[in-house]
Amino acid sequence: MPIKIPNGLPAAEILLNENIFVMNETRASTQDIRPLQILLLNLMPTKIDTETQLSRLLGNTPLQVELTLIHTESHKSKNTSAEHLLSFYQVFDDIKDNNYDGMIITGAPVENLEFEEVEYWDELCSIMEWSKSHVYSTFHICWGAQAALYYHYGINKYLLDSKLFGVFPHTADYKKSILLRGFDDIFYMPHSRHTGINREDIEKEDKIKILASSPAAGPAIMMTKNGRQIFITGHAEYDQYTLDKEYRRDLMAGKEIKKPVNYYANDDPSCPPVVSWRSHANLLYSNWLNYFVYQSTPYNLSDILNSDMLNK
Repeated sequence: MPIKIPNGLPAAEILLNENIFVMNETRASTQDIRPLQILLLNLMPTKIDTETQLSRLLGNTPLQVELTLIHTESHKSKNTSAEHLLSFYQVFDDIKDNNYDGMIITGAPVENLEFEEVEYWDELCSIMEWSKSHVYSTFHICWGAQAALYYHYGINKYLLDSKLFGVFPHTADYKKSILLRGFDDIFYMPHSRHTGINREDIEKEDKIKILASSPAAGPAIMMTKNGRQIFITGHAEYDQYTLDKEYRRDLMAGKEIKKPVNYYANDDPSCPPVVSWRSHANLLYSNWLNYFVYQSTPYNLSDILNSDMLNK
């Protein structure tokens, strides 16, 4: 089934060239079906890249998905044009009276700041609080996961000795989780961050279960017992060249940066990156949409508030 995206979104042409079924707003309006309503809070500076990556994964399922894009009003984007934001994005005030089957909160390059020092922290807190009563299942990525763990459960991040950068092997801590249904015994996921979460801090919180982890990257996939909140510390959505762009950007800027591990063919940056995480990324998102959104959310979204949302 297709993913429904705003008319003219740049992701459309890319996804069509990859044989992903995309439906624009005009065509979708002629169909008598209730698609899953998914809200994307895009905190990444490269918003077009991120919206394309996530649209690709959300569109690779048998379910029809309607994607709504929002950005923070309290922060002015330096890397995405005002025209693009005005054409395709809304802000929280525009959608706060709506309800959604699912929501994705992306990462952001602000991890070296204390949470309260982030320019849009108050706005993000308002959105995360709102999500508890207006969204059935919220999927948090990288810094977005750290921010949610801190806001909802008081679990803080800590500074790593060096940047975690590359593609790392992971194993399931809890193999029976349907979020990991179809996963191999070892699966790969990209990470790019300077901070981490202590396993011991998570294990003290009985509302959260660690589903998968990595010896190098630590806890990687976590969720509340009923799947209403999911936390991913890596970037399963990344494209083949995302880490490469980041590596070369930092080299050009004269920053001290090691090449991403387990990434380039022959461990040689002059060779193309080897994609080892795409199949499990598709499984992760399709399992989330199927088991924790489609099969669980009320048909009438207005019933979310009465669906035991706070019993996590």
